[in-house]
Amino acid sequence: MNKTSKMVLLAIMLSFSLVLYYIENMLPPINLIAPGAKLGLSNIISLTCLYVFGFKEAFVILFMRIFLSSTFYGGISTFMYSISGGILSIIAMGILKKLDLKSVSMIGISVVGALFFNIGQLLVASFMISNTKIFYYLPYMSFISIGTGIFIGITSQFLTEHLKKIIKKN
Repeated sequence: MNKTSKMVLLAIMLSFSLVLYYIENMLPPINLIAPGAKLGLSNIISLTCLYVFGFKEAFVILFMRIFLSSTFYGGISTFMYSISGGILSIIAMGILKKLDLKSVSMIGISVVGALFFNIGQLLVASFMISNTKIFYYLPYMSFISIGTGIFIGITSQFLTEHLKKIIKKN
């Protein structure tokens, strides 16, 4: 794939990520178990980019999505929570992918990413309220993360397989 095609495809992936973020914001939150919990639909694109393009490109797409979505739909607190969770998540997923463990699938890597996203958010929250007891909330958030991580992993796996076929044809 030449540089121009790659740049165009990455721009499309960023656009899809922003659209998924916007759609998710229109959905009601998953308040049954953990208040404020969301599906993390835009993480489909982050995980797909990690597998199709690599860590550096996935990191850039993640950062740009968080910056733009926080600018248009959130604020500084949205940015702080999202960037801390996003960076921890993409680093954890990148390390786990690089280890190339045969026993860990894309779905498993997605679940790990979801868990680390929550840890990043709780780190910011604990800093903002100056109280580490907020980490008692982690088991509840983790319960939701496992389900959403599986969903994101399955969706990303499907998207990655088809995107690689398209790239291979061109």
